[in-house]
Amino acid sequence: MRIAIAHIGQETCSFTPTRTTVETFRQFGLYRGDEILQKMQGVGPIGGFLAAAAEEALVYTPVPIVQAWAGANGILTAETLLFLEDQLVSGLEEALPIDAFFFSLHGAAAAMNDPDVEGYLLAAARRVLGRTVPIVAPLDHHANITQRMIDLLDGLVAHRTQPHLPFETGKLAAHQLFAILRGDIQPTVAWRKIPMLAHQEQFLTSRGPMKEWFDRARAYEALPGVLSVSPCPMQPWLDVPEGGWATVVITNNDQALAERLADEHAQMVWAMRDRFWVYESVPVEQAVRQAVNAERGLVILSDTGDSVFGGAPGDSTQILRELLRQQVSQIALLPIVDAEVVQIAISAGVGSTIQVELGGKLATAFHRPVAVTATVAAIGGGRIEAEVVGMESFNMGRAVLLEVGTIKIVVSEYEGIGGNHPIVYRHFGIEPATAKLVVMKTASNFQYYADMASAIIRVDTLGPTMSHLERFPWQQIPRPIYPLDGG
Repeated sequence: MRIAIAHIGQETCSFTPTRTTVETFRQFGLYRGDEILQKMQGVGPIGGFLAAAAEEALVYTPVPIVQAWAGANGILTAETLLFLEDQLVSGLEEALPIDAFFFSLHGAAAAMNDPDVEGYLLAAARRVLGRTVPIVAPLDHHANITQRMIDLLDGLVAHRTQPHLPFETGKLAAHQLFAILRGDIQPTVAWRKIPMLAHQEQFLTSRGPMKEWFDRARAYEALPGVLSVSPCPMQPWLDVPEGGWATVVITNNDQALAERLADEHAQMVWAMRDRFWVYESVPVEQAVRQAVNAERGLVILSDTGDSVFGGAPGDSTQILRELLRQQVSQIALLPIVDAEVVQIAISAGVGSTIQVELGGKLATAFHRPVAVTATVAAIGGGRIEAEVVGMESFNMGRAVLLEVGTIKIVVSEYEGIGGNHPIVYRHFGIEPATAKLVVMKTASNFQYYADMASAIIRVDTLGPTMSHLERFPWQQIPRPIYPLDGG
């Protein structure tokens, strides 16, 4: 039995000025053939697939096709989507015959030539494999489910938690695929599109309305005949023609049950819609004062408007500007993307003092540079080995450590993962646990600092991933949609 394995993932932010290219995928991880099995062992959805196969002692031949990840970024160029299609199609054609396809996708990618990248790639796979070869996909639960995706998949499982557990999601999807292959189940799908958006501040699945909605999904899965229930609160910055939340119910050959549960689950979240619009973020000045006055560190300042895990480019200076204005005397850590300043610092050399206009050069609709006089404390960067959001490494390009008094700034050529993992600072010999505060370019993925953080403060910052969705120039999203059109 031959099972093809592939992962193509990117999360599109429609309001960021950057574009996702083939080079973006190379920065984050682009592998072919057996290198995939080596790189992804124990990591991410493919690692979960391999673990599930081992658990079931499955006798099969894995056929790795392509592993391509570009993180969260701007819309894909047309050339990039055509490149990914070619990688997928040529790989599948060379691998024939295939008995099943494990196709890991994000679910919220858009390209200039197609707003539904996942549907586009699934259609390409079907042209090679036909309709009888089962395809099952693990998805990010921030996916935007489309009719084309539903029509072309035999099964799917979305993440069950935020922060995500890609390895575990891959295992669940793999077990579903294996059951289909054995003939143990006949997956029957019902789904509902829910005309709503919500900002990021209530997205954690550990509390609040999101927990209630996800807990209901787990309760449904305990019912006889229910295979999986996937709530999909679409990521908030995707402006596409089929955009909106969804829930997907898969039963074992029981369409009536699937339809009933899909109805109930959709109605439940619609009834709670106002609760997803409770704001927790505070103004920048207040956030910095709270962090400085906290009894102890490490205090996380979540830069909600510049989340690189949501697709922002990572060059906001709003919190940095306030740290400088308040003349913060405790150790503060923050990341920023500025290739120009990296070059200046490297040319000047370690120990030099430089005067630069830092940041604010990418998302110029929201940010502007800030003038700093800094010491070049260290030079580093490149590909760093660390498991972050399902990948085994990341590339931040060349990077430097600048010091402006007690403020330590990691400036990089690429956004990489922002400062959302301590290794970004440990790479430069800094232990984050000794700092008073750290600026993180995420609104949800604080898990890598869980063992050292004393508090988390969401900061109400502007940017391509800000919480104020009503301020964006929506053009393609279906209307009416809550809350843009009331409801």
